[in-house]
Amino acid sequence: MFDAVIAGGGPAGMSAALTLGRTHRSVMLLDAGAGRNAPAEGVHNLLTRDGTPPARLRELGHAELASYPTVQVRTGTVTGVRAGDGGFDLDLADGGAVTARRLLLATGLADDLPAPPGVEALWGRSAFHCPYCHGYECTGRTVAVIGATAARARLALQLSRFAAGVALCADGEPLDAALRARLEANGVSVRREAVTRLVGADGRLDRIEFAGGPSLPRDAVFVVNVPRQASDLAERLGCAAFADGCVEVDEFGRTSVPGVYAAGDMARRASVPMPLSAVVAAAASGTVAAAVLDQDLVSADFDLPGPLAKARG
Repeated sequence: MFDAVIAGGGPAGMSAALTLGRTHRSVMLLDAGAGRNAPAEGVHNLLTRDGTPPARLRELGHAELASYPTVQVRTGTVTGVRAGDGGFDLDLADGGAVTARRLLLATGLADDLPAPPGVEALWGRSAFHCPYCHGYECTGRTVAVIGATAARARLALQLSRFAAGVALCADGEPLDAALRARLEANGVSVRREAVTRLVGADGRLDRIEFAGGPSLPRDAVFVVNVPRQASDLAERLGCAAFADGCVEVDEFGRTSVPGVYAAGDMARRASVPMPLSAVVAAAASGTVAAAVLDQDLVSADFDLPGPLAKARG
């Protein structure tokens, strides 16, 4: 029986495994392979590793974990999970099975892209959703933002501070007159026609085409993504979730199911209105959840009260 099995080998899962390995906990980290940020050229806002390709970051993480003898990294996914005697029984995709005293979910989110045709081939290279992950790379370049809501107009204005030219593509939706006036007063052009497709090659956007009027040459475009759980493990375990699908955790990564923790962008606290997608935030949440999981095991090992019992209430 492992002290902990961590499902998910991204930044949250690797950070959790590192923390538990440093306390000599027996850990199995199950890594399903490329994660949500795999299409991106590099991760950002990660001090000392800014711009590192996602696959390279995974390689570096695995190399560090190999220094800890109680940590096993295994390629695979969980296909079945059951609460067992004092822990959890997990079935693996390769036909194996493992048992763990505690379970930490770090399976992440996946992105559905209800955007114009052509976006999939550009995703993570010149079609983006987050200005903090990819905005800087648009410095001095022409950019478009698709959408007509106040939030999309706000993003267009934000990008106008450093992009060479920004256009808001309302995609056939009505745009508030005051918003349009503010956009145009700050140099953001507006296209009202419905967007029909994004055209580019080798991951690079060339132009945006509309139902009417000329196409719009652009270097990059920001689209609306719809994140969803990449795995149904939390649902099968009965973990409480928010309407947006994120697993509900407290400040310490504890889910509503005793013994089950969650970290990374798949989970959030009630006080946070949206999942945090930054790699550094995922890594930090994995560290916190692992430390609390370890304290949970200390309490069980030595018949001590939980040090965070009051915080949960």
